[in-house]
Amino acid sequence: MARVRTEMPAAGAVAALVDGEGRLAVRVTPGSRSEALAIEEGHLIAKVRAKPQDGKANEAVRSLLASALGLAPSRLELLRGATSREKLFRVADSGS
Repeated sequence: MARVRTEMPAAGAVAALVDGEGRLAVRVTPGSRSEALAIEEGHLIAKVRAKPQDGKANEAVRSLLASALGLAPSRLELLRGATSREKLFRVADSGS
């Protein structure tokens, strides 16, 4: 079975949503049929296959964001929303 390509906006478009303090807000849909990132009305929407159990969906979102931004997942820190669909990540500055 062929692997389905994950839909993602351009890295620059995702990076433009990071605020001046390095924070990135994301609305997550766990348990989706496919994985995708989309920008709708200026908000980042993430769909991941992982279920919201034992932090699996959070890790899937972190990996998806890292891939979209061209960063290592360790460069993203979940600040708020561990049990919510509304999540806030901090994107570590590449110079630090």
